[in-house]
Amino acid sequence: MIRVLLLSGGALLVAGCATTRVALLPGEAGAPVGAVAVLDAKSEAERGVLDQANTGATAGGRTVHARPVDPSRYAALTEALPPPPTHYTLYFQEGTTELAPGSDGEFNRMLAEVAQRPGAEVQVTGHTDTLGSSEDNDELSRRRAREIRDALIGRGLDPATTRAAGRGERELLVPTEDGVREDRNRRVEVIVR
Repeated sequence: MIRVLLLSGGALLVAGCATTRVALLPGEAGAPVGAVAVLDAKSEAERGVLDQANTGATAGGRTVHARPVDPSRYAALTEALPPPPTHYTLYFQEGTTELAPGSDGEFNRMLAEVAQRPGAEVQVTGHTDTLGSSEDNDELSRRRAREIRDALIGRGLDPATTRAAGRGERELLVPTEDGVREDRNRRVEVIVR
């Protein structure tokens, strides 16, 4: 008996009968491929590692030797994967829920991405700089996030697939002391999956 351990990233395919085949597929666009370690189930001794995309091995013997696999063999599987998440950052005018000049283009790109992904899941997280009290910044960050979420829902996004949260001044993009204006901290981050 063997155990397969996915060490980091990558896509893994394990198919089994008496002999188990392991294949390490390419990572998502731009992501590292990661690695797969094949371990003996009893001793947990490593039998081998796959750390190159499009390699495979039979995991039934004492050692595992990586060999190239034909990527077309797994084309249906990899083509069925959803696209990787996209990230957008929208900046705001000080103390408001109004987009800062220059954020309109990013806002429109975000709307287009959501429109082309049926069933998209969206996480919207609001942030502030360190001006004002922590309580006021928490509320402002929540309002920013809710307004972006509401704009997405107004364009047809299912409310059940989106979440909005405010982080106030707790996750500064640019670390500052309390009471400091910083345009880059006044933002909403949007992740579209």
